[in-house]
Amino acid sequence: MTHEFTVLGAGVVGLCVATELTRRGALVHLRDPAGPAGDHACSWWAGGMLAPDCEGETAEEPVIRLGREAGAWWRAAGVRVTQAGSLVLAPGRDQAELDRFARRTRNHKTMDAAGLGQIEPELAQRFGRALCFAAESHIAPREALNGLTDRLSGSGVRISDGPARGQIIDCRGLAARDRLPDLRGVRGEMALLHAPDVAIRRPVRLLHPRHPIYVVPRGDGIFMLGATQLETDHRGPVTLRSAVELLNAAYRLDPAFAEAAILELGADARPAFPDNLPRIRRHKDRIFVNGLFRHGFLLAPAMARMLADLVLDGTIPEVMDEDHGEWHTA
Repeated sequence: MTHEFTVLGAGVVGLCVATELTRRGALVHLRDPAGPAGDHACSWWAGGMLAPDCEGETAEEPVIRLGREAGAWWRAAGVRVTQAGSLVLAPGRDQAELDRFARRTRNHKTMDAAGLGQIEPELAQRFGRALCFAAESHIAPREALNGLTDRLSGSGVRISDGPARGQIIDCRGLAARDRLPDLRGVRGEMALLHAPDVAIRRPVRLLHPRHPIYVVPRGDGIFMLGATQLETDHRGPVTLRSAVELLNAAYRLDPAFAEAAILELGADARPAFPDNLPRIRRHKDRIFVNGLFRHGFLLAPAMARMLADLVLDGTIPEVMDEDHGEWHTA
């Protein structure tokens, strides 16, 4: 028997779910009134860091463990994954922040300036210590979203706004608050910069008590600069204050960013439940996959796998929300 599903939402979660179900032989319809992912989708503004150990600074254990599946899944889906590790740095006056980060995370190596100079010579001129997470990797989110969309289209799964057929899998992110009132928005802001004089080759997190940032290289002198999180569901443009803080932090990391061209400034709100952990939840006529917080590209592969295990094999996922109905296979 062929199982039939309609996946609502063509952001990172919906695309991963549709890909996993299609890979396992299900008949999938992908529905999104906005069409393919673009600047209307929060996943369009993501950093794309596959960094489960770094996320252990604040995230619960399931995020770290499930996030370790991400690299292999994205490679199997045909997405380019760059494994260059990641670095965590702090300005001289904030070295206590680096010590705190080290205590809360695992699988890192502490580097002195000489060690840092071997992998990031320019940073070694300004930072005497760093944490290196050598096993971590990153992807280019827009490339990944477009790649999944194209491969699904090649398999006959095209994004449309037609009627739902079969079991509904709701992956609409924050838009699903019409049915999931306990979702909240967590704002993320980013800048896309062209800085050909900056030679950073791997993702870097700069710790700061007020304005922590991360920088992810995209190649060809392009860098994505992001702030971690803001507790608001406001989805409007980046404010002047936020832009100044973001760009000043980049300058503290590497003064060569002063000559960067600002290609884009963007922001959106990411969906999160009160405990910042994801859920697979059955409610009335549909199954929801939601609440990935700031871990969309890191956790979407594991969530897609667990959703497919549930609806195709009847395997109860560890992230099941038991307070919302009985589970059953499609």
